[in-house]
Amino acid sequence: MTGPTPTGSLRERLFVLLQHLLPQHFLSRRVLHLTRSRAPALKRALIGAFVRHFHPDMSDAVEPDPHAYPSFNAFFTRALTPGSRPVAPEGRLIASPVDGTVSQAGRIDGDRILQAKGHAYSVAALLAGEREWAQHFTGGSFATLYLAPYNYHRIHMPLAARLRAAWFVPGRLFSVNATTAAAVPGLFARNERVVLLFEEGPLVWGLVMVGALFVGSMSTVWHGDVAPRADRRIAALPLQAPLAPLQLAKGAELGRFNMGSTVILLLPPQAAVWRADLAPGRTIRVGETLGHLLDGQNPT
Repeated sequence: MTGPTPTGSLRERLFVLLQHLLPQHFLSRRVLHLTRSRAPALKRALIGAFVRHFHPDMSDAVEPDPHAYPSFNAFFTRALTPGSRPVAPEGRLIASPVDGTVSQAGRIDGDRILQAKGHAYSVAALLAGEREWAQHFTGGSFATLYLAPYNYHRIHMPLAARLRAAWFVPGRLFSVNATTAAAVPGLFARNERVVLLFEEGPLVWGLVMVGALFVGSMSTVWHGDVAPRADRRIAALPLQAPLAPLQLAKGAELGRFNMGSTVILLLPPQAAVWRADLAPGRTIRVGETLGHLLDGQNPT
């Protein structure tokens, strides 16, 4: 099934149907160019409209004045003051990589990840058919974390680890909010994404950055801007990048989104336990404990 599921209110169904009809990539690229413009009048208009509509919390930003940023994108991906997101130093604790809201979290049922009530998708599909990597997560654990537009949009390491593999997967750019997740089958395995696989000691884990409507780019500290790409094919990303070491400490920045999107964490079976209250709708912040590794999986 490729069309929207006929559930929800008429307004919600129309919202999802419109996404099927829109030129998603064209619009997202136009947004990318607008948000990186340094034209003073345009920049002030974009930032002003965003602040009035979303009311972002600027109290912990290095630069608390929204209009002091050189572009909308610089404002949107703003840095936070040191210490504003403390990360538990103990190696066995899994830190939240983002500020956002829990969409779903739990056990991977065989190779099936719960997207929303009535919808699931396979790990292999999420990883674009890379079954050798996907088999690491069969029967494991996952957490899907949604970033709203008003959230902080830098992504941080949930655990200390070394990057072992990375690739870009082309796809659609549906919105990733709850309404669309409940209506579009296989949403996260259909949207454009960047897959990052890590290893530290005996532990292999994954983090998938999922693009969305108006997410003009995704970047990592190793590769710089990964999307958008002119070449719309699956592409391995180099592991010898000059921008940062491939080994990063827990809490270190690993990437950024423009506009709202989603991060999916993948852990192998019998490796970790999520905290009991990690339920859909719970708000989270970078560094907050999501769960802990089981004995024998401590990477430190």
